[in-house]
Amino acid sequence: MPTLAKKNIPFIFLAVISVFWAFYYQSSNALNGYGVEKPEWLLLIDGLVVLPILCFWFVKDKKEAAIKAVAYSCLIILLGSFVIPESSKVVWPYLESLRYLAVAAFIVLEITTILTVFFAIKASLTKDKDPDLAISKPIERILGKGAISSLLSFEARVWTYALFSKKIRQQNFVGDSHFSCHKKDGAQSNQLGFILIILFELPVMHLLLHFLWSPFAANLTTGLTLLGLVFFIAEYKAIAIRPISIVSDSIIIRYGIWNPLIIALTEINHIQPNSNFIRRSGNVNRFNLAGNPNIEIKLNSGKLIYLGVDSPNEFISTIEKYREKSL
Repeated sequence: MPTLAKKNIPFIFLAVISVFWAFYYQSSNALNGYGVEKPEWLLLIDGLVVLPILCFWFVKDKKEAAIKAVAYSCLIILLGSFVIPESSKVVWPYLESLRYLAVAAFIVLEITTILTVFFAIKASLTKDKDPDLAISKPIERILGKGAISSLLSFEARVWTYALFSKKIRQQNFVGDSHFSCHKKDGAQSNQLGFILIILFELPVMHLLLHFLWSPFAANLTTGLTLLGLVFFIAEYKAIAIRPISIVSDSIIIRYGIWNPLIIALTEINHIQPNSNFIRRSGNVNRFNLAGNPNIEIKLNSGKLIYLGVDSPNEFISTIEKYREKSL
């Protein structure tokens, strides 16, 4: 069984037992003696004993396994507080109190980790070091490589470019040849226009929601919009700083604030200009903000990569030169 499938087993088990036990506790049927027998220990064993064991059994990274075990256990306790009848709860009220303690401890741990990473990244950016490595290395040093570290690297990159973009130098990125993509079809200008629209509409939207709905809804919506605005500002800054780079044996595709994609030159079947509109597909990766992508890269696996770069002809000729050298 593939590693990815094994890592998903605890989540699949969580989903299955959540549906089954919700049905069991909330219905009256032959399984529960037509509503007579609904003991809490059934969900307790599945959710707080078997599920954490599965996390540590199938997830190789023990830090990730521990985080998943705690998070899934909190979800099970939350589920039980809603579906288990009050008359059947004996241990569950105490577990509900522990749930809040676990959530508080998790938040403290996350804040501590974020602050540690924040200062490590800030220190690394002052050195002549690849900015992507300056962001990802401190996180991977604490959490190891995996889905969680990739997600946190993305989040850290958002805040780094939103707050410290002036400290990031394009020449420090790894690569022999660098290509930009922010000028194509006014990509960065369009982003700026979108940001200005959000800023203009935000106070109007807040006032409308405040008076037509509720102050809480207005504050919540405004808060979420501001978080989204941080993303757009970071993307606006990063698209002009992070280049698409070529090294001796691969292409490093950096686009906006998204995690980089590395393509080995030996994996490329062909590279050619493109002027057509490209639809979304499971077999297609698009790195293009405005207009149609102008580069098509087909891999030996059949997967297609479409790019929008400022100098497509120079990019293609450079790739071909490097491919000839590697043959």
